[in-house]
Amino acid sequence: MRIFIAALGTETNTFSPLPTGRKTFEETLWVRRDASLSSDNYFVLPLVEWRRLAEAAGDEVIESLSAFAQPAGRTVQAVWEELRDTLLGDLRAAGPLDLVLLNLHGAMASEQCDDCEGELIEMVRQVVGPEVVVGVEFDLHCHISERLMRHADLLVLYKEYPHTDVAERGAELFDLARRAVRGEIKPVMALRDLRMLDVWRTSDAPVRALVDWMQAAEQRDKVLSVSFGHGFPWADVPDVGAKTVVVTDGDADLAEAVAQELGDCIWALRETYAANLLDVAETMAAIAGGNGCTVVADISDNAGCGAASDSTFLLEPLLATKAERALFGLLWDPAAVRVCEEAGEGATLRLRIGGKVSAMSGRPVDVEARVLKLIHDAKVTYGDGKMPMGDAVLLDAGGVHIVINTIRTQTFNPDAFTQFGIALSDYRTVVLKSAQHFHAGFAPVADRIIYAVAEGTSSPDFRTLPLPHAGRPLWPQVADPWA
Repeated sequence: MRIFIAALGTETNTFSPLPTGRKTFEETLWVRRDASLSSDNYFVLPLVEWRRLAEAAGDEVIESLSAFAQPAGRTVQAVWEELRDTLLGDLRAAGPLDLVLLNLHGAMASEQCDDCEGELIEMVRQVVGPEVVVGVEFDLHCHISERLMRHADLLVLYKEYPHTDVAERGAELFDLARRAVRGEIKPVMALRDLRMLDVWRTSDAPVRALVDWMQAAEQRDKVLSVSFGHGFPWADVPDVGAKTVVVTDGDADLAEAVAQELGDCIWALRETYAANLLDVAETMAAIAGGNGCTVVADISDNAGCGAASDSTFLLEPLLATKAERALFGLLWDPAAVRVCEEAGEGATLRLRIGGKVSAMSGRPVDVEARVLKLIHDAKVTYGDGKMPMGDAVLLDAGGVHIVINTIRTQTFNPDAFTQFGIALSDYRTVVLKSAQHFHAGFAPVADRIIYAVAEGTSSPDFRTLPLPHAGRPLWPQVADPWA
């Protein structure tokens, strides 16, 4: 069997002040060919799995580019077209194929296209024709269009948030796709639009039950795969919002029924499931009164949602109160990192940090800081892979330790901090910029976790989020979007 594989994507926040250009891709992931043989990047994990499984089965692998960018604003049109056309060019040059497997994000938008994945899959289908099986793996924070559903044979989404099952879902897609090529199954897909905006954390008990429900439903006769697309709310595009996807073996009515059944379960949670979110004042009060190690997630300035990750709305009061044994990061500030690199380890200097990109970044903070440690080309663990941090600096600002870095990324894992030779057990408070991906790594070492809401590009107030291009009512902006 001849199998073509590639990875391409980003998560587009249409409200972000940061354009997604070539450099954002290059500093995150841009490998022209065979990244599965050379890269430890998180976004390459499905390709590593597909190559492993294919070679074990004696299949031939033709691997195109792997390109992903940290979430930001719309992708520059010329960059999108270059990436798209590179992949399609490799596809045309590959010759006869049995199977195409693509790791995409599902929420990528360019300056002229709201549905990059749908456009790409339609073009892939035009190249390979109707007989070649086309399978796609999506992040669960995706927009799923009817256009994509028409041209893909299989769509499998991550089930977990934080995303701890990327390779597992890749293996699931590979198995189903190969079975489809051999004629053992005839995949039929159904899509159900839930008309909902929310964030569902699978580490929380009510949502955990949804994951269990999906896995149980996949044991039913003829049900091949069940997915819950949480959606990516910070995107004013027509397909924004949560959806369910079900794949069955030749039974369209069953696929529709299961998609509806899962949708009903999710809808039933809408008033009973809500994360406990604290504002800045409440967060500072909770920090002051806490025991053990308190982990605070700054969800409104999360690089994983396209924010700049340089806001100071939590840092400023943390410094003002002279919080004891406090750690803060990752704060994106290439200019401040450059100043620290010039000064060198051990230097003490006046430094202006954060608050640079937009009004959603807050005010710059002036500190007298000591450069404790510099790390070049730092990385942070993300699941079974790595993500680049760029050059990173550990600062001591009046007793508050701050990590600043040159490549925007979430604080996925404790090693974002511990690689500097520090131990989280030495801190009472750890404030990090992430919405949920931190949870897998930090929950085992935290005595409690607080989700903090400040101003920011990824504010979770979906009731007032302006989405004129959504094209339909969405909960919670309206109580009954189906009325």
